[in-house]
Amino acid sequence: MMEFLYFPDDPTEYIPAAIAMIICFLVAYFVFRYIKKYSRNQEQKMKHFEEEVMRKLEQEENNGTRR
Repeated sequence: MMEFLYFPDDPTEYIPAAIAMIICFLVAYFVFRYIKKYSRNQEQKMKHFEEEVMRKLEQEENNGTRR
C-alpha cells in the first residue's frame, strides 16, 4: 500500500514545488496590491462625487429658500 504523504529521498525534488509556491505568492501579492490601489482610487472618486452632489444640493436649497 502506498503511503498517503510522499516525502522524496532526494531534496532536489523540492525545488520545482518551492519555485511554483514562490511564483503563486508573488502573483497573489501583486494582485492584492492592484486591488487595494484600485479600491483607493474608487474611494477618492466617490468622495469627490459625494462632495459635488452635496454642494449642488446645498445650492438648490439656498436658491429655494431665497424665493
